[in-house]
Amino acid sequence: MKISIITVVYNGKAYIKDCIESIINQSHKDIEYIIIDGNSTDGTLLIIEEYQQYLHHFISEKDNGLYDAINKGICLATGEIVGVLNADDVFANENVVEEIVNSFKQNPEIEGVYGDLNYIHPVHLNIIRKWKSKPITLEDIKLGWMPAHPTLYLKRNLFEKYGNYALDLGTAADYDLILRFFFTHKLNVKYLPVLMVKMRTGGVSNNSFNSLFNALVNDYKALKKNAIPNPLLVIIRKKLSKIKQFW
Repeated sequence: MKISIITVVYNGKAYIKDCIESIINQSHKDIEYIIIDGNSTDGTLLIIEEYQQYLHHFISEKDNGLYDAINKGICLATGEIVGVLNADDVFANENVVEEIVNSFKQNPEIEGVYGDLNYIHPVHLNIIRKWKSKPITLEDIKLGWMPAHPTLYLKRNLFEKYGNYALDLGTAADYDLILRFFFTHKLNVKYLPVLMVKMRTGGVSNNSFNSLFNALVNDYKALKKNAIPNPLLVIIRKKLSKIKQFW
């Protein structure tokens, strides 16, 4: 079973090598690897060139942000399953993709899988907090819970049916997609109780007060767009739910 993995990068020289090697070292080898670069100028492209033999698609050009780049990757993907591993993230071990694929093979009725994620220090790599998921219900979604987006793997035909990432919701584009797929269209998804991804802290949605405020506004827009009741209360619950990830 072929799986398409998309890596989006812009000036990611510091971490792109770790990301690429965590993919090419996976035990499951039927991987279509796609890298979408935003026209990097810091030496990222020189590192990517070293791994050209492992890439099935590579684009380097200006884009309209992270989710525009992911959408480009989705349009190129031909695998039955599609997922995203961003440039500063790595798979937790070499068997993650195999476990994802086996879940789809053993449960042909499911449309998506997701698992657990650890946030790690960008340099020292120690664990900052743990995102432990669980089997999801519609009530969980209505209360502000969501799976960790970097662990989400979906059948490719879902994007054709329900659309790609919205480009008018900023950093809430992934939250909107989860609401749209999980709540509005009620996907049949499975929780894979394994650590799938190690994600470096310091993302674009939490690096300043303005970024945090804009993230809250966009979360609200995504909730309204998908007709989730009591969106302000949901946002509060969504933020509070992250506190327990530190223990």
